[in-house]
Amino acid sequence: MTTIHLITKINAPIKTVFDVSRDIDIHQQSAAPSKEKAIAGVTYGLISLNETVTWRGKHFGFYLTHKSRITAMDLYNYFVDEMEEGKFKNFRHQHFFEEINGVTIMTDQLQYETPFGIIGKLFDALFLKNHLIYFLMERNKILKKIAENQ
Repeated sequence: MTTIHLITKINAPIKTVFDVSRDIDIHQQSAAPSKEKAIAGVTYGLISLNETVTWRGKHFGFYLTHKSRITAMDLYNYFVDEMEEGKFKNFRHQHFFEEINGVTIMTDQLQYETPFGIIGKLFDALFLKNHLIYFLMERNKILKKIAENQ
């Protein structure tokens, strides 16, 4: 199992950052380089507890689909999306939010496991982990920009 842990400081209220983080339209904007689109489930606006979204995007030259469900949510503090269908063996993304002196600390904790045994582990070590870190960092730059300008 691989874990990615990222912290992003955003000069915006916690409610704004929380909502921007679960906005399907904003996610599509932040994932434009991979042509990621919501194709089923919640396909626009805010996703909420027990709702699903199916994404289709181009990664490593292939169009892939990934269906996630929001499995936990504590408004403005925390939510979790977990893969229901996709290429990972398992995939769980926890989103934490804390506001300190008007600055929201957004923490991503992504845990996933690749299929295909040692080949999957090698692919993860050589390519996938860095790809996902870059994907999340670019996403968070867009979230930060949008939240700080609202």
